[in-house]
Amino acid sequence: MLSYRHAFHAGNHADVLKHFVQLQILQYFNQKDKPYWAIDTHAGAGLYALDSGYATQNAEFQSGIAKLIERNDIPAALAEYVTLVRGLNPDGTLKIYPGSPWVAMQVLRSQDQLKLFELHPTDSQLLHENFASAGRRVKIQAIDGFTGLKAVLPPAPRRGFVLIDPPYEEKQDYQRVPAALKDALKRFETGTYAVWYPQLQRHESQHFVEALKRVPAKSWLNVSLAVQTPSVDGFGMHGSGMFIINPPWTLHATLKTVMLYLTNVLGQDKGAGFVLETMG
Repeated sequence: MLSYRHAFHAGNHADVLKHFVQLQILQYFNQKDKPYWAIDTHAGAGLYALDSGYATQNAEFQSGIAKLIERNDIPAALAEYVTLVRGLNPDGTLKIYPGSPWVAMQVLRSQDQLKLFELHPTDSQLLHENFASAGRRVKIQAIDGFTGLKAVLPPAPRRGFVLIDPPYEEKQDYQRVPAALKDALKRFETGTYAVWYPQLQRHESQHFVEALKRVPAKSWLNVSLAVQTPSVDGFGMHGSGMFIINPPWTLHATLKTVMLYLTNVLGQDKGAGFVLETMG
């Protein structure tokens, strides 16, 4: 299915959580001099306009990054992410939001590489355009991300971070993600894998985290942020989460200081809250 366009949701509460966690993991990787690969299985367009096109239809960024961009009480770890977004909008008006490839590119060093997969023809073309000057460190392929992941594991430097965030429009994605993780861990057991997932009132979504916990991994961290009470009609995303296999040991403590803040700032009603749990 190629109908999904992330531009509709750019900068929403789910993006805030996803890109904040992504940035924390990559900065942890940067603490060692040894190179690594950052792999993005569903890269999207890389950059998104917030003042035109799809993003204006529901303006989801207004309940996400827009609530953070002008605050002066942001925890230090979260401030790094907000500063990155501010850098794209130097006049103080939110016009552009970075996708996960752009976030990664800002912190990758000269010795690191970025592998991007995006199957949607329009977003793939936009991704190529947005990274046209990135040089040889970035490789973009217009293929299915689950297929592409198999081809690049294990990474040559034996260090790697993989972000997996399919749209979950098709029910099969809820089966494909755990299967992809099991296969990836056989190829590259020491890699760090981060799976983004939506919180929806559908059977597949509600049981997804338990399926991820059954993936044979030595350690994992699960963090989720609900911003509102699930709707009475059962429609819509009321929250999202990140499930990380082989997480940085520092991540749990960082999240403990940030998630309560995000709940208070992004929460829309009494149903707002967060979950933070680890194993290993």
